[in-house]
This record gives sequence, C-alpha cells and structure tokens, in this order.
Amino acid sequence: MNSKTADRIATGVFISIAIIIISILVGLFYYILVNGLKHISLEFLTTPSSNVRAGGGIRDQLFNSFYILFITMLIALPLGIGGGIYMAEYAKPGKITDLIRSCIEVLASLPSIVIGMFGLLMFVNLTGWGYTILGGALALTVFNLPVIVRVSEDAIRAVPRDLKEASLALGITKWHTIKTVLLPSAFPSILTGAILAAGRVFGEAAALLFTAGLSTPRLDYANWNPFSAQSPLNIFRPAETLAVHIWSVNTQGLIPDVEEVSNGSAAVLVLSVLVFNLLARWIGSMIHKKVTATK
Repeated sequence: MNSKTADRIATGVFISIAIIIISILVGLFYYILVNGLKHISLEFLTTPSSNVRAGGGIRDQLFNSFYILFITMLIALPLGIGGGIYMAEYAKPGKITDLIRSCIEVLASLPSIVIGMFGLLMFVNLTGWGYTILGGALALTVFNLPVIVRVSEDAIRAVPRDLKEASLALGITKWHTIKTVLLPSAFPSILTGAILAAGRVFGEAAALLFTAGLSTPRLDYANWNPFSAQSPLNIFRPAETLAVHIWSVNTQGLIPDVEEVSNGSAAVLVLSVLVFNLLARWIGSMIHKKVTATK
C-alpha cells in the first residue's frame, strides 16, 4: 500500500468518525428538543413545581441550578487556577510533585456518586448542616477542582517560554509575570476548562442527591435576606436542581403529567447549558481582547 492510498484511508476513517459523532449529537439534541420544546412556556418557567397536581413548573429548580453553579464556580475557580499556577510555576520536580499530580488524576476520575457520598458524610452529617446549597456546592467543588487544576496547569505550561523569559529579563517579578503575561495568554484554555466544569455542575444529579437534597422550601423571591428561611439566596436551605428534578419526576413522580414535565425540563436543561456556554465564551473573548490588547 502506497502512502497516498494510506492517506486516503486514514482521511476517510477520521471523516467517518466525525460524521458518527455529529450524527449522535444531532440525534440526541433533536430528540430532546422536539419532545420538550412544545411543553415549555412562560408559565412552565415561572411557576413552582407540584408533587401531586398537574401543571407544575420548574421555577425554583431552574433558579437553584444557576445558584449552585454560581456558588460552586465562585469557590472552585480561584482554588483551581491557584493550584494550576502552583503546579506549573512553583512545584519542584520530584516524588512529592508526582504524587500530588497522581492524586489529582485519581480524584478527577472518581464517579460522581462517590463524591456525593463523601459530601453526605462531610458536608451534611459531620457539619450538621443537613441538605444545603453550600454542601452541594462544596461537593461539586471537590468534583470539579481536579479538572480545573489540570486544565490551568496545562494552559500555563503551553504558553511559550520566550514570553516568560522576556518578562523576567526586564526585571519584572515572577508573580507579576504570571499575572500580566502567563495568565492572559493562557486565559482561552482556562476558560474552556471552566466552561466544561460548569457544564458538569449544571447537569450533575448524583452528587447533589446526597448533599443539596430532593426538596425546596416555599421561596419568596422578594426576600433578599440571605439568612431568611424563605429567601432564595439562603445557602443553608435544601435545593432541588433541575437535573435532580428530572430524575425525581421520572423515578418517583406522582403527578399525572410526568412525561410532559420531564421532557420540558430536559429541553430547558439542554438549552440552559448551550446558552451558558455561548455566553461564557463571548464574555471570555471580550475579556481576552481587553487584557491582551488584541482586536
């Protein structure tokens, strides 16, 4: 077999793989959206859910999903990026550094149900908080922290060494070089990792079953006191997310319109993740242009 034939075969194989992947994604999105979009309405998005009556919505579950996502990323991003900076720029090569990297890889491969059981032990039982938004956010931080650390480390290491050496040669301190040279250059890759981690947070159910709970108290969205039991901003209240709600409705739902609520919730979940990804990339692109002075 000559090189041209081998090249054509390899090209055909990779094109076929790409077509298969795209077909699966298109089919999945088509099935979810076709079956779910017809059940989405303003009333569905703005009314609370019901355990026994038909016609309930997903207002509280949708808010809880975004709120837990916000709290989780607020905790995970500084820790993850800081850990990536340490591993890329400060950790000395050796057995200890290799052990830390191995632990990060093992932690990144743990099933979410294991993280949920760990969160149940640490953030529910040991702390005495019970099912809370904060407990769910901390469990998801443990779940996503290794991914953010590895992505940040790889992004910083991928920055050309010439940029760092030129900055240090001008007498700029190491931290200032990291802050003004390495991080802006690595920002697009770090943003991609953060978006992937956020998507996992938004669609996670197993870990939140054991930490954030399967219920939501009656919320007063006019109450902005974070210490009030009825306030949506209270981080010490239980919070059923959209992904958990889909699981709950399909497995133990008693409402007559189980299929309609499940399909509509799945479509909202998919669209929310899509909108969040596009918005995050747009904002990230603007920030990258600003910090790097590119057009």
